[in-house]
Amino acid sequence: MKKFLLILIISSASSAYMAFAQQRTWHSQLKKAGWLIGEWKNQTLKGLSVESWKKLNDSTLLGKSYVLRGTDTVSVEHIRLEEHHGNLYYIPTVKNQNEGKPVTFTMTTSSADHFVFENPEHDFPQKITYNRINKDSLVAEISGTYKGKQRAIKFPMGRIK
Repeated sequence: MKKFLLILIISSASSAYMAFAQQRTWHSQLKKAGWLIGEWKNQTLKGLSVESWKKLNDSTLLGKSYVLRGTDTVSVEHIRLEEHHGNLYYIPTVKNQNEGKPVTFTMTTSSADHFVFENPEHDFPQKITYNRINKDSLVAEISGTYKGKQRAIKFPMGRIK
């Protein structure tokens, strides 16, 4: 009976530890992206682009991107950065694109300052990249094939908040 209790205790402790360790790793990719939290802007001749990020919970960041021309909002994109079982997904939704349905991009590369999300089935872009230059500067890029030609558009941004 003592051996059975000892095996039961060791088994339970081992299972609890494995569950804890697995839970910690599920959110490690999202923690790496924590530097996105805040507001970012990019002023161009075409208008002011603003992207803001906030933490919803331990597995999700919410983002919103919009472009202003004067006082007119010309585009709005809602983004979810979600981690599930150690995989990070970039999920944008744009009202007048893809019938207003979200599109999922899967993280393919990451480091402390660099993330690449890809969806080879999407029309354009197929790749979304974020590079942190320093704590107040980043470059986002969308790229892929558009009408049979390779295309890349960079969005250098500075931190507002």
